[in-house]
Amino acid sequence: MAHDFAFRITTTRFDEDYSPSDTSRITTNFANLARGDNRRQNLRNALTMIDQRFNDLASGDNPNGDRYTLELDIVSVALQFDDDSEDREFPLLEVLDVQIVDRRSGERHHGIIGNNFSSYLRDYDFSVLLPAVNAGTTELIVPEDFGDLHGKLFQRFLDSPAYQERFPTAPVICISVSTTKTYRRTDLQHPVLGVEYSQDAFSLTDEYFAKMGLQVRYFMPPGAVAPLAFYFRGELLSDYSDLQLAGTISTMETFQKIYRPEIYSANSAAGRVYRPSLEHQDYSRTPIAYDRVERSQLAITQGKYAEEHFVKPHKHALEQWAALSPVS
Repeated sequence: MAHDFAFRITTTRFDEDYSPSDTSRITTNFANLARGDNRRQNLRNALTMIDQRFNDLASGDNPNGDRYTLELDIVSVALQFDDDSEDREFPLLEVLDVQIVDRRSGERHHGIIGNNFSSYLRDYDFSVLLPAVNAGTTELIVPEDFGDLHGKLFQRFLDSPAYQERFPTAPVICISVSTTKTYRRTDLQHPVLGVEYSQDAFSLTDEYFAKMGLQVRYFMPPGAVAPLAFYFRGELLSDYSDLQLAGTISTMETFQKIYRPEIYSANSAAGRVYRPSLEHQDYSRTPIAYDRVERSQLAITQGKYAEEHFVKPHKHALEQWAALSPVS
């Protein structure tokens, strides 16, 4: 191929000493916790919440609720272009890798790769491109090819030697359910994922992840108050162990309690019919502060960065490659 590219993977331990790198998206969950005077306490509190939730979910033969601890690594993926341009490497995405440590036996279990999902190009799509297309309109207009490039790049990464040689399983991304949709409880119940919910129509985020080759299911884990959205490639219920699923739930539910407490720290659990809302007032805050307005503003800034350093300088090469790459 005239214009080819490769992927470079680096990892950073996410612990109480974590500091964001210069190439890390500053709107990512990790970076938000690691800022300000209380950064170390924020990180320590979040990690404690994750461990406590994991031990709650993995309660079998765990009488004191402290048998396990999780070790988290931020996996940063850079896209390297085969050219001599100034922007020949671009920070494409970040996900989270989980290791489960059994304190009693010393055994280590590889958790699930994915969990959180952070992407400059997604910032561009949602915070720059989509608002530009909808300027002056009253109804949402979504271009037919919206998310195509992002989806193809993500699938190319999963099929690449860089991913295949390092990670034994397909990723699972776990995020909040949409505040624009209504969810209904089903009769299906899983011992760790909990009760499944369904919805009548996909959200724009669901459709965006579908272009990444990921299907979605919604589950409210035991002890939770709202369902989570799980995006996966393969079979969610059979491809992963209960411990692996507990690792993803405990990690991402903790982030959602911090970032969307109106939904995930509500004082009453979702009923049979559930419509999430950030206007809900009956909830409990975590001791970790978070500024959603600032994050939205930063998403625009970072979307423009992606436009300047990725979309525009590599437009021709990306269009050529995308035209030759089938959509899954």
